[in-house]
Amino acid sequence: SSARDCFFCDFAHRRSGPPPILEVETDEYVIFKDKNPVAKHHYLAIPKEHLHSFNVLNKSHLGLVQRMESGMAAFLRSKNVDPEKAIIGFHIPPFISVKHLHLHGIYPPSDMSWGNAISFTSSFWFKKVLYLFTYICKTF
Repeated sequence: SSARDCFFCDFAHRRSGPPPILEVETDEYVIFKDKNPVAKHHYLAIPKEHLHSFNVLNKSHLGLVQRMESGMAAFLRSKNVDPEKAIIGFHIPPFISVKHLHLHGIYPPSDMSWGNAISFTSSFWFKKVLYLFTYICKTF
């Protein structure tokens, strides 16, 4: 998928509607509520730049990803959620539903069904941001 036909790019740049309510907007990313939430608080942070997935990230993206994670944590705190108790991470291809990088922020994990709990557990298909830093620093 290209940026031209990516509905997450459309959301981030307010190109078509109705987009979700942008809870947070910076020059680099936006945060909005997931349209199919698996818990009371389920938000996505997406970069404004079209990045297909975790697999295209390199050292040049570390700052962006760190800012997305800290922005998600700050946003969750604004909702009276302790980010340390939330699930914050990325699905890894081919286990992605949208071909645009998106960081999940989910709380409380106890709201999730058994299947969703598996889908969002750290594993080979779902990675926390710390894994990304380790992976990129070893790979590049």
